[in-house]
Amino acid sequence: MFDRLFKLNDNDTTIRRETIAGITTFITMVYIVFVNPAMLAEAGMDQGAAFVATCIAAAIGCFIMGLWANYPLALAPGMGLNAFFTYGVVLGMGYSWQAALGAVFMSGCIFLFLSLFKVREWIIDAIPLVLKRAIATGIGAFLALIALKNAGIIVASPATLVQLGDITAPGPLLAIFSFFVIAALLYRDMKSGVLISILLVTAIALGLDLVEYQGVMSLPPSIAPTFMQLDFAAAFEISMLTVVFAFLFVDLFDTSGTLVAVTQKAGLADEQGKMPRLGRALSADSTATIAGSMLGTSTTTSYIESVSGVSVGGRTGLTAVVVGICFLLMMFFAPLAAMIPAYATAGAILYVAVLMMQNLKLVNWDDMTDAIPVSVVLLMTPLTFSIAHGIALGFISYTAVKLVCGKKDEISVSVWILTALFIIKFAFLS
Repeated sequence: MFDRLFKLNDNDTTIRRETIAGITTFITMVYIVFVNPAMLAEAGMDQGAAFVATCIAAAIGCFIMGLWANYPLALAPGMGLNAFFTYGVVLGMGYSWQAALGAVFMSGCIFLFLSLFKVREWIIDAIPLVLKRAIATGIGAFLALIALKNAGIIVASPATLVQLGDITAPGPLLAIFSFFVIAALLYRDMKSGVLISILLVTAIALGLDLVEYQGVMSLPPSIAPTFMQLDFAAAFEISMLTVVFAFLFVDLFDTSGTLVAVTQKAGLADEQGKMPRLGRALSADSTATIAGSMLGTSTTTSYIESVSGVSVGGRTGLTAVVVGICFLLMMFFAPLAAMIPAYATAGAILYVAVLMMQNLKLVNWDDMTDAIPVSVVLLMTPLTFSIAHGIALGFISYTAVKLVCGKKDEISVSVWILTALFIIKFAFLS
């Protein structure tokens, strides 16, 4: 049965190897069940319900990816997208979390449409590579700001907007400790370094009576507070256009990049570098996003941590199915998740930020028409506290600088259209 479902023999793998690969991937990405609910709770959502929604959405995505697309690719609510959900859409723009879930649902539907009708390839090819890298680095800077803020390392200042907090306080000290523990463990190729760091800092906080012990296991909390609480009407408002586009745009390129990285590592691409069953893989991602929005969580996307499972032999969808089962079992550890303080996850968020900002090394800084839009996105995403604004200003600056420097031939039709839409948005809808 397993061979018929996952083509184990064709991929020269075994049930045991795929199971080990799935557990390895899960260990490297399970930190999301601690980080995501805490972040969504800041948007006003019930943390217990968001925890269950995170686990179920991840499991659904993994099952679809494994059983339908047969790729060793795991999915879960994405870092960066959850930050945009909470700090950009809800706290920044003032929308309700129900409206933000509606925007996630709408972006998932559009993504599914683009995947089914193969429009995705045209969009990705039409967007300049430098803007794709700029967006990744901008999100990285945004996550870094959030991590430092949550840890209390930087605080608000009426004179200078931000300033250094009391880094001798327990919270900031433990956050800094967490980050360096992650760095040390991952440098030594301990793939569970992020999880170990979160649990270690929580244990230290318990020992210092900084958090209250609530237990480790229990029956899963009720998902009722977030289940089917989407505000569909708000998602169709003109002012939500940028929000829906930002969710869609980031998920689109995040998924595509992850698919390329994982399939190349696993040797699953053909001689031309093309990925078989690409449409199914993309549909799995978008379907999981739609399901997750109904359950009550931000955009579900593919995880680059899947490479860790591939590196120990994962080659088929059985790896993803094992990850999905682990996420379902994780629902019984809700008390542990509720006990994790914000400074325990700050190191993990900062680590993800560092990974995303590595795209800066790929930018041609000698070409000002590339360097300027990258710098605009990198600076304006955290300073406006909005991924959507960072993307919009990046497109506008890219088009403007290429135009004034006599490189209008490098501006594609899709970039002209998107730039015009962003200008209209700032002029009439802000």
